[in-house]
This record gives sequence, C-alpha cells and structure tokens, in this order.
Amino acid sequence: MKIIFKSALLLLILVVMSCGTKEEKRKDGFSVDRAKTTEKTTEPESEANQVPASQRVTLDEKGVGQIKEITLDAEINSEMAAAGEALFKTNCTACHKIDKRFIGPSPKGIMERRSPEWIMNMILDPKLMTEQDRCAKDLLVEFNGAAMSNQNLTVEQTRSILEYFRTL
Repeated sequence: MKIIFKSALLLLILVVMSCGTKEEKRKDGFSVDRAKTTEKTTEPESEANQVPASQRVTLDEKGVGQIKEITLDAEINSEMAAAGEALFKTNCTACHKIDKRFIGPSPKGIMERRSPEWIMNMILDPKLMTEQDRCAKDLLVEFNGAAMSNQNLTVEQTRSILEYFRTL
C-alpha cells in the first residue's frame, strides 16, 4: 500500500513539474492595422437603392417567366375577380394582407407599381423570379429573405388573382 501511495505521489510531482517549468517564447504573429475611413463615396446612390422595392414603380419590366404579353380589358371581369379573391384568400393570406405589410408585401396598389406580366410571372414561378429579376431579388431582401412559396397555380388561376388585384 505504501508503495502504491509513493508511486502515485511521485507521478503527480512529475506531472506538475513537466507542465509548468518550460517557458515558451511568444512569437510575433500576423497582425492587421485597420484604420477607419470617414470619407464617403461620391457616387450617388441609384434610385433603386433609395426606394424600397415594395414601393418602387417598375411598370416597364415584365419579369422572367412564361408570361410575355397580356392585354387587360378596360372593364374588370367581376366573375374572374371573385374567383381570384377566393384563390387569394385560400392561398395567399398566410403571408399577404390587403391593407398592410406582413410577411410579404401588400397587394393593394400593386397594379400601379408592377406590370400585369410581372405580377403573373411572380405568382407562377417565384423562385425563378427571385433568382433572375432585380426587383424580385430586392423584395426578397426587403422582406428578410422570406421567399414567396410556389402555390402551383395555373395560368388561368393566376389571371383570376390578377383580376382581383385590379379591384383593390
């Protein structure tokens, strides 16, 4: 028993001595000196950077997707608008509120800011739009990366939602 105690004590002393007796020299390593600059760039911000994407008017852009050209009748088709309203309430109200910003932008006034083709392309294939359309990319950033989900709607259903948006 005494031999085990003495051996353990000797081992403990050796461990303690081996850990703390060496003095290592510190080498000067890599360092970076950074200075803050107070100069502002003289380049003016583009209009796209000054106006939030949800308020930006891009009526001349048609977006990316299968809808290249659409002609709207002067009068609103009330049957189509009613069908579009039902589709909107079923598929879209989880993220979009008519009168206010929510997870996604409000559709109220969308017809004054976006072309009908852009709106339909965004509804039909939001992933493609956020990958290739500048305004859709900016909307994704503005709404904290909350990507619009593809509801797998047909062109006819999307056209009904567009007709509903004309009534807002």
